Amino acid sequence: MEYRRLGSTGMYVSEISYGNWITHGSQVEQASAIACVKAAHSVGITTFDTADVYAGTRAEVVLGKALKGVRRESYELFTKVYWPTGPGMNDRGLSRKHIMESCNASLKRLQTDHIDLYQAHRFDYETPLEETLRAFDDLIRAGKVNYIGTSEWRASEIEAALKIQDACGYDRFISNQPQYSMLWRVIEAEVIPMSMREGIGQIVWSPIAQGVLTGKYKAGKRAPAGSRATDKKSGANMISRWIRDDVLNAVEHLRPVAAEAGLSMAQLAVAWVLQNPNVSSAIIGATKPAQVRENAKATGIKLAPETMRAIDKALGMLPETDAALNVSPNPRA
Repeated sequence: MEYRRLGSTGMYVSEISYGNWITHGSQVEQASAIACVKAAHSVGITTFDTADVYAGTRAEVVLGKALKGVRRESYELFTKVYWPTGPGMNDRGLSRKHIMESCNASLKRLQTDHIDLYQAHRFDYETPLEETLRAFDDLIRAGKVNYIGTSEWRASEIEAALKIQDACGYDRFISNQPQYSMLWRVIEAEVIPMSMREGIGQIVWSPIAQGVLTGKYKAGKRAPAGSRATDKKSGANMISRWIRDDVLNAVEHLRPVAAEAGLSMAQLAVAWVLQNPNVSSAIIGATKPAQVRENAKATGIKLAPETMRAIDKALGMLPETDAALNVSPNPRA
């Protein structure tokens, strides 16, 4: 496993992170989920990402159990706050009340006394940004959080936050967690250049486009039984944007490119996002330990320029690049 600094900080993260967005506590039984975490740790993955909202807070519980007994200093634990975790109007968003209560609840579920990276899961249009940033900084001063970051924020939103943090002497955001893959490149136009200037690293999710870039979905054929595209609980709505014949046929053109590079389709997809120097880590999920071990082999791979060109040629105009699509919905709407 290779490791990279997270943004401009002194903390290193594994190039491949393990995330449990739609697996732990929902799609995968607890025993299998714990086996996946152990497999991740065994191949050198030290960075584990979750969120309070995943599986209705159950994902944090499972991850806490899986990491119990592992030396706390040997891994980096990331979680998030924003989405609803209860029925009340204050059980969501980035108010001081919700941030403080959510952080304390996450610490209990994760069975730890601190979070290495606490992330604002989306931008909150209703809460004053100053209120949010003061709450995050207070968590750092209290020793409950080491670093703070964002997820799916626009470049202008991150810049506004950094300006306030600098003016008030608060600790800065040091990371952003966006969706990023060969097919979804909306961060390249604005977020990446701003992040490079400001010392912010990307921890990208869905590098294999919810499984589409593995090549297991075929044009004109039904999705494999038990796959994400057939399970509404595991992100079927999100993956549906890619289950189109034009996309699936283009993905098939990546198969010889992967073979030429000596990689599986999934490894090629993960390695592709890691070619971006602003990417600190790529998050993978898994339902089986074998998937963790296989995808982790994408670490340290340097794709040749001709391979990168072949990928662009195969996908043509299909990748989404519109920066305006990087938008946060209102959690109270």
